[in-house]
Amino acid sequence: MKRLLTGLVLTPFFFYIIIFAPDAAFLAALAAVGLICYYEFLGIAARHLPDFDYEPRRNPAGYLAGILLLLLPGSELLTIVLFAFLMWIFALRAKNLANILPFAAMAAFGIVYIFGAWKCGLSLRLMNPWWMLFATAINWTGDTFAYYGGRNFGHRKLAPVLSPGKTWAGAIASLAGTLVLGLWFLHWKFPQVTLWQGVALCLAANLSGQAGDLCESAIKRGAGVKDSGSSLPGHGGWLDRVDSSLFSVPVVYWLLHSGWIQP
Repeated sequence: MKRLLTGLVLTPFFFYIIIFAPDAAFLAALAAVGLICYYEFLGIAARHLPDFDYEPRRNPAGYLAGILLLLLPGSELLTIVLFAFLMWIFALRAKNLANILPFAAMAAFGIVYIFGAWKCGLSLRLMNPWWMLFATAINWTGDTFAYYGGRNFGHRKLAPVLSPGKTWAGAIASLAGTLVLGLWFLHWKFPQVTLWQGVALCLAANLSGQAGDLCESAIKRGAGVKDSGSSLPGHGGWLDRVDSSLFSVPVVYWLLHSGWIQP
């Protein structure tokens, strides 16, 4: 019930922010969610390191790098390179030298993982806000189908080591449900997209989203935690809520940006 109520509260907010909000409000929302997700990611990352001796989430350079990656046009590679070096320097605070390289790598990766995906989201919304809604909502829809499909028909585990709760039935229900609704959405908003292009786009968005969900589950399980946070009742943390979108948004943007599908 908590999961459903949280979804009912968040859905209209995200719909407004993505479709109707001014550009500045959309950017502010992306930045806020990105900062929270990066904070949660660093908390998980620290648990992967032995005897970590300081609080990794108190790392202003990482948050600054993420914001600059969102704000600065045409300088993504330079921002990532410079702040990757800065993460390395920041990691020198560790007393256990075995932690320096792993933490620097994880902190830099978190910037690409979270803020890099949202940078693609900014570009996707500039193409058309409805494309950004498609790239995110298709996975929220898929989560719902997966939950009820797995709950009612799930017997065979999909990836018991990574995420014991996920089943093949849930994954197939997610794929089938998003394919039907995704094709309807594309026909409604983007009639220039052919049927087979739409099928490929829906499959790519859904499968990448499911992969993103499994990848986040893997790092949580490796850290020995169930959720990335507790700020969203029934969902866990913000990273738990957007993990699939962090994979699907760049994939959808790449397919459109490549010219394979006419946006």
